[in-house]
Amino acid sequence: MQRCTFYHYWRSSASWRVRWALAIKGVEHDVVGVDLVAGEQSTPEHQARNPLGRVPALVLADGRSLAESVAILEWLEETVPAPALYPEDPWQRARTRQLVEIVNASVQPMQNISMLRRLSPEVPVQRAWAAHYNELGLGAYEALLGQIAAEGGGNGPFSIGDRLTAADLFLVPQVYGARRFQVDVSRFPRVLAAEAAARATPHAEAARPENQPGGSLG
Repeated sequence: MQRCTFYHYWRSSASWRVRWALAIKGVEHDVVGVDLVAGEQSTPEHQARNPLGRVPALVLADGRSLAESVAILEWLEETVPAPALYPEDPWQRARTRQLVEIVNASVQPMQNISMLRRLSPEVPVQRAWAAHYNELGLGAYEALLGQIAAEGGGNGPFSIGDRLTAADLFLVPQVYGARRFQVDVSRFPRVLAAEAAARATPHAEAARPENQPGGSLG
């Protein structure tokens, strides 16, 4: 694959997922920050990359732009198949996608900056809202991990059996977010076990927000 350009925000969980996947897949890329707090996502230049004005976006060498973390991860899986981030077994692939969507569709959107600002100017109200949806989503993720184990999908240590998958790349940033909103994550032991296993893999630490430029700023 030719070198591409990755547009991200250092603390964006969606950016984190893709940043981690690019490292796992060994894709050479340049990194450009998009400051969400300063509103850089609303510029015409960035909206040309993603009409929703969100991060991340991946711009290929030929100028084509792909946005939305699920789409980017699945495209990476198809174009750089090894190491795989989705299981070969069709049912386990479906379970991986189900776990991904718990985070992607039901939790993370409820805590992003635009949602919280639209909800209320009051920070305590914002934090309570985000905490509620983190608790709800991680509870569902915990329950599904139990179902996966019961149906023979393995007892970990990862979300799906004994291999890191896309589900883990979505889970780790979400647990990080839950802690930011002061959620008691100790109630989710299967989630915490999968998080710990994923964080012990190569590239995990380097992908974390605090290890990005700007990561020490608030």
